[in-house]
Amino acid sequence: MFAMTVVVVGAGLSGLAAARHLTQHGVEVMVLESADAVGGRVRTDIVDGYRLDRGFQLYNPAYPEGARLLDYEALDLKPFIAGARIIISQGGHRQVIRVADPRRQPSWAVPSLTARIGSPLSTARFGAYAVSRAVRSPAALSGEPDITAEDALRRAGADRTLMERVLRPFLSGVFLESDLTTSRRFLDLVLKSFVQGTPSVPALGMQRIPDQLARGLDVRLDQQVASVSAHSVDVTGGDVHSAEGVIVATDPTTAARLIPGVRAPAARSVTTWYYRPTCAPDELADGEAALILDGARRGPLVNTVVLTHAAPDYAPAGSALIAASALGVRDTPAHESAVRDHLAWLYGVPTRDWDVIARYAIPYALPAMPVPFDLQRPTRTSRGVYIAGDHRDTSSIQGALVSGRRAAQALLSDLGIAAPNPAPSESLEAS
Repeated sequence: MFAMTVVVVGAGLSGLAAARHLTQHGVEVMVLESADAVGGRVRTDIVDGYRLDRGFQLYNPAYPEGARLLDYEALDLKPFIAGARIIISQGGHRQVIRVADPRRQPSWAVPSLTARIGSPLSTARFGAYAVSRAVRSPAALSGEPDITAEDALRRAGADRTLMERVLRPFLSGVFLESDLTTSRRFLDLVLKSFVQGTPSVPALGMQRIPDQLARGLDVRLDQQVASVSAHSVDVTGGDVHSAEGVIVATDPTTAARLIPGVRAPAARSVTTWYYRPTCAPDELADGEAALILDGARRGPLVNTVVLTHAAPDYAPAGSALIAASALGVRDTPAHESAVRDHLAWLYGVPTRDWDVIARYAIPYALPAMPVPFDLQRPTRTSRGVYIAGDHRDTSSIQGALVSGRRAAQALLSDLGIAAPNPAPSESLEAS
C-alpha cells in the first residue's frame, strides 16, 4: 500500500470512477459530496412506492467503460425495445409507426421495413451510415472533419421525412436540443452505441449504478467544499483536508467556481414529469417497452415511455409509471396542461385524470457539445488540481466514467505510480 491520500470532490459517476481507479492502485481516497447521497445527476427517489429517476435516463450496456466497472448481473438491467413507436398524423388520424432493429426485435421487422419514415433509398443510406459508425473505432471517428449532426445526417442521405419523423425527434431527446447543432463526433458515437447495445435501466432504478460504484469507498456526504488547492480541500464550516492530490469531479458550474480558469460549457436543460395513469397498464402503447416519439411534433414533449413495461419494479404491483420529457425548464400549470394534451395524442387515451407523481426541472442536465468538439479535454489544470466530469469527455454516462479514469491516471502518473496509459475515449449518451 502507498502512504498517499487523495481527495475527490464530488460523488457523481466521474468522482466515484476516479476513486475506484485510485484505490485499485493502493491509494487511500476520501470522497467529499455536498448532497445527501451519491450519484450526482444520476439519482432515484422513491415516492409512494414509485421509483423516479431524476430526469428520464437510460443506460446502454454497450458502454465499454461501464462494462469494465459495473456488475451488470447485480444491476439486473431491464432492456427497452431497440426502436421506437413513432406517432404521426395520417389523413387527420393518429397512426403508430414501429421502427426497430430487426436483429433484436424480429416481430417488428415487417413494420420497420414498410414504415413510411422516408424514401427507401434514404432509409438505406442512413442505415449504412449507422453501421459504418459501429465498425469504426472512436479514434477513427474523431479524426473525421467535425460538422453539426444535422449536416452529417443530410450528407449521409437522410431525406426530410426521415429527419422530421424519426431522427430529429429521437436525437433531440439524446442531445437535449432540437436544432441538431451538436457535434457529429458525438452523433457518431451515439449511433455506434445503439447499433451495438440496447438501452436499459437497472431493475430498481438508475441510483443502483452510483450505489454500486460507491461500495467500499470512503464517501462523506453533506460536505460542502468552499475551496481547493493542489494539496488541500477546505470544507465549509468544517475541516481542511490535506492530500497528495485533489480531483474536482463536480458539475461544470461548481468546477468553474472551485478552479479559476475552468469554463463551464453551455447547459442543455430538460423537464421530466412522472405520471400514474388511471387506465390499465396494457392499454398503454400496446404493452410495448418502447420509446414513444412524435413524428408530427404536435406538442412540447420530446419523448415519453411506459417505464414499467420494461422494469415493473419501478411501480407498485399492478401499476404503471410513465415518464414524459420536454426540452427546457417548464414549471407552470400551462406547461403541465400542454403535456397532458400531448400525452393524450401520443398514447391515444384520455389523460386529464392522470396523477402527477413528481416533476423534475433540470437546468443543467447536459453540457452542450457544439462544433468544433474535442472528445477529450485536459484533466490537469494550471492550478495543480485535477478535474473530471462528462464536460471533460462526452455528455454521457460513458463520458463521465471515462473522465474519472483519465483524471485518476493523470494523477497516478504525476505521483510516480505505474498505471496503464489512458485508452482512447469511447464516450457516448445517453441520456
